[in-house]
Amino acid sequence: MTTESESALRRELVAALKGGNAHARFEDVVAKFPVHLRGHKAGLPYSAWQLLEHIRLAQNDILKFCNYPDGNYRELNFPDDYWPKSAAPPSDDAWEKSIASMLADREAMIQLVSDRKRKLDEVFEWGDGQNLLREVILVVDHNSYHTGELLTLRRLLRIWPAK
Repeated sequence: MTTESESALRRELVAALKGGNAHARFEDVVAKFPVHLRGHKAGLPYSAWQLLEHIRLAQNDILKFCNYPDGNYRELNFPDDYWPKSAAPPSDDAWEKSIASMLADREAMIQLVSDRKRKLDEVFEWGDGQNLLREVILVVDHNSYHTGELLTLRRLLRIWPAK
C-alpha cells in the first residue's frame, strides 16, 4: 500500500468512527434523550440505557484488546459482561458518564488509527489473527448497528427527531 493510499484509508476510518455520512451520528441519537424514557423498551429487547452501555462496554473492550501489551486487557464473558442487567440507568449522571466514556474511548480509537507507527494490517502478537484494521472496522460496524437500534427505539417512543 502506498503512503498516499494508507493516509486515505486512515482518514476514511476516522470518518467512519465519527459517524455520519449514511447513518445518524451517535451524539445526535443520544442527545436530549428524555430521562423518564431511558429505561423503556417500547417492545424491543433492550432499553436505551442497555444499548448505550452495551456500545460503551463493547467499544472499551475492543480498545483494551488493541492495547493489550500495556497489560490492561482481560477477556469479558459474553453476554453477561457486555449488557447491563437493569433496563434503567442507576442515575441521571450514569447516562451522561456513559456517553462521555464512549466518546473518550472512540477518540482513543481515532488516535490509534491516526498513529502512523501503528500498522493497520500487522497481526497482533496476542489474540488469534486480529489486527488494528479489523478491530476498527468491528467498532464502526458494532457502534453503527446499535446506534441504529437506539434511533429505532426513539422513533417507537415518538421522540425522534430530538427536539
